[in-house]
Amino acid sequence: MKSFFSKFLMPALCLWGLEATASSHREAPLIANDPLADNTDVYAFVSPDDPSTVTIIANYIPAELPHGGPNYNTFGENIRYEIHIDNDASVPGDEVTYRFTFQRVNEDPTTFFNIRLGARNIRATYKCERSLDGGNTWTTIIMEGEVPPPNIGPRSIESSVGLGTTYDDLISAAIMTASTGETVYAGPADDPFFVDLGGVFDLGNLPRQNGDSRDGLGEYNVHSIVIKVPISTLRKAGAPATPTNILDSDYVIGVWASASRRAIRTLGAPGDPATYDGGWVQVSRLGMPLTNEAVIPIGWKDYWNSLTPYDELADTELDGYFYNPELALYMDDDLFGGAVPAFAKLRIQRNSLGSFDFGNGNDGLYVLKGNAALAGTALDDAVFGTLLLPGPGMPRSVDLWPAFHTGVPNFPPYQLATGKNGNPLAAGKPFVNNFLPNGGDMLRLNMAVPPTPRDDANFSSLGLIQAAVLGLTDPTYASNANLEFIPNMDGFPNGRRLEDDVTRIELQAVSGVVLAAIGLWYDDYVAGQSPVTQDLLDVLTYDTGVGKNDKDFKTSFPYVASPWSGTETDQ
Repeated sequence: MKSFFSKFLMPALCLWGLEATASSHREAPLIANDPLADNTDVYAFVSPDDPSTVTIIANYIPAELPHGGPNYNTFGENIRYEIHIDNDASVPGDEVTYRFTFQRVNEDPTTFFNIRLGARNIRATYKCERSLDGGNTWTTIIMEGEVPPPNIGPRSIESSVGLGTTYDDLISAAIMTASTGETVYAGPADDPFFVDLGGVFDLGNLPRQNGDSRDGLGEYNVHSIVIKVPISTLRKAGAPATPTNILDSDYVIGVWASASRRAIRTLGAPGDPATYDGGWVQVSRLGMPLTNEAVIPIGWKDYWNSLTPYDELADTELDGYFYNPELALYMDDDLFGGAVPAFAKLRIQRNSLGSFDFGNGNDGLYVLKGNAALAGTALDDAVFGTLLLPGPGMPRSVDLWPAFHTGVPNFPPYQLATGKNGNPLAAGKPFVNNFLPNGGDMLRLNMAVPPTPRDDANFSSLGLIQAAVLGLTDPTYASNANLEFIPNMDGFPNGRRLEDDVTRIELQAVSGVVLAAIGLWYDDYVAGQSPVTQDLLDVLTYDTGVGKNDKDFKTSFPYVASPWSGTETDQ
């Protein structure tokens, strides 16, 4: 058991918890030494061109240099890559799991070139299996899927002395249809995550205070597993074939990905391959972006990677880092706000509505515990027990903790301030329901929410935050408190689209923007005046300096951009 000092006070004395904000790229000490098994990102969204399906993307192998030869990266052997889906809070564990295992052969051991005369010096294929009973039984749905080679350059890919094709044709040829109806791609892709790594690693200098920001993952590749699954396969057993409304609770899924290795690796004589034995051990996992980077401190990162979300929900030792997040210390002038000037626009509510203090170590809404005002709300012990108000000194148990651990219910007070008439605990305009209190960190998606067309003028990389802004300020939506589709209700943290600027969204969330959306306004709000105060505008206009990917995403499957060629980058 960690002491209170190491859990809460030590983070206040140093800034090292900021040093790994790269979604999940090399985020923990042990997995940094095992890149082939390193989850980098997970995405889950209703397919914009095929809304009867959900696309799930699990990326591995961080910071692949496109020109990183002669031994270019590909998926590893002796690793289980898995995508897990939970759809029923009443049943422990996963309902649907996809497992990928890879094999590699050397088609031409006589050359040091990776590709020559139509042969590949390491050709990878995979088997995809599916379980619909929590991993008890497995069905092979793709026996020998093709993994495209690295995009080395035009002579290797396009010329007659190489493969004599185009890279787009290689991707198309590698798109497989499973025997059970899923569409699958496994292979290289441009890394879709975007963030100024150099700035954020420099003690939270995001955006950079001197000099231009730059995408630290620009012109790098990853290896993607992309699977498009019919919603009928993913929805909860017994759920209606058509959602009852766009926030139907029976259409919520939780998605996470993992990589596991055998427990024992034995090195052989020189030139002999290693052998693997023992049980399978999870070495990496990922659901919500940035959890193990910007929330979990370095002393716990390897432990966090070893847990399933179901283990994590039961292990309350990690909860303190969500109830009192370290990042919030640098958004509070009474603590260490001055230590990170780049966060000057991000400030926590310390006196919301003149009553509620959400600064670290304070009580937030717990001061209302036992008050009749909570009756009938999600914070009422009679509704969800003590899940969302577990105790004093845990101010973010009502917003950050559920965002990462349970999802958010369409239930007061978790509705927009529109229609609340100044009472944040009242019912308001619904805008999110991805509540699935069955595990810890997962990417939760309500599949009933329609996708926002990517060419819609209202499409925004700010996801649910932009949906909240429209629901609070745009007369089209703010004139009533009805349940209706607001553009970007399908955005992060309701799932995660490739375009979503998750770094900015999560920093704004740590700064209390979700609390403001439900009517717990910032400290400069004056009763009777507009809640769109300078503090709120500051948070909403905060910008990390890098707001989009370095390549445009594809409009059809596999959606990820093609990998960079080794001859076209400036790295």
